[in-house]
Amino acid sequence: MSGVLITGATSGIGLQLAKDYASAGVDVLACGRNQTILEQLSSRYSNLTPLMFDLTDVEQTEKVFKSLPFIPKLWIFNAGDCEYMEQGKVDASLMKRVFDINVIGLSNVIQASQQYYEAGHHIGIVGSIASEVALPRAEAYGASKAAVSYLARTLQVDLKPKKIDVSVIYPGFVKTPLTDKNTFEMPMLISVERASQEIRDGLNTRKTHIYFPRKFTTILRLIGLLPYRWQNAITSKLVAQG
Repeated sequence: MSGVLITGATSGIGLQLAKDYASAGVDVLACGRNQTILEQLSSRYSNLTPLMFDLTDVEQTEKVFKSLPFIPKLWIFNAGDCEYMEQGKVDASLMKRVFDINVIGLSNVIQASQQYYEAGHHIGIVGSIASEVALPRAEAYGASKAAVSYLARTLQVDLKPKKIDVSVIYPGFVKTPLTDKNTFEMPMLISVERASQEIRDGLNTRKTHIYFPRKFTTILRLIGLLPYRWQNAITSKLVAQG
């Protein structure tokens, strides 16, 4: 591998991926908004270059991508946010915040980076298993990740003739600063270290779809095959409210 770019590299899964790739000797472009963490990463790893910008700002994103220090062959678009609705109430401003990062931010980095894509390049896009079934209070997060999944699967089709692979990543619950804020039970929660390993293993073999943890995501995928009425009845019990 000649290098990897990772968005959302200052927290959670993205931070762990940046550390693990850098530790393995891979040149890393670590993207994020937290200057302190980016500086800590760059001081620890000589093969890691920090790129600080807000991916919801398309002009700022384009400016950074016009002067990349090198062109990676692996692009991991991981940046995202999660907020839950108050049960039974839709908050439009919350919906916008989540979509601005998860969907518009993703679109901004793809638009800015696509000028560099070549045959043999590989794109990994982090979605969520929440996109495959309707979960309680996830009107914003689940809908945004459903949009991410659709966008990524469409890219798979459109970029295949150019010999560019796209992997869509569907994590279950991973212990990160985001999930630490959750007030409900999170079945089969896994560590961020395991999540990073699952993603890196899946990308290394160029899997088109990467699901983990296997048991939990398989259960939700099977639930997703049922009639919607049955899905709703099951998932409302599967994810207990706090």
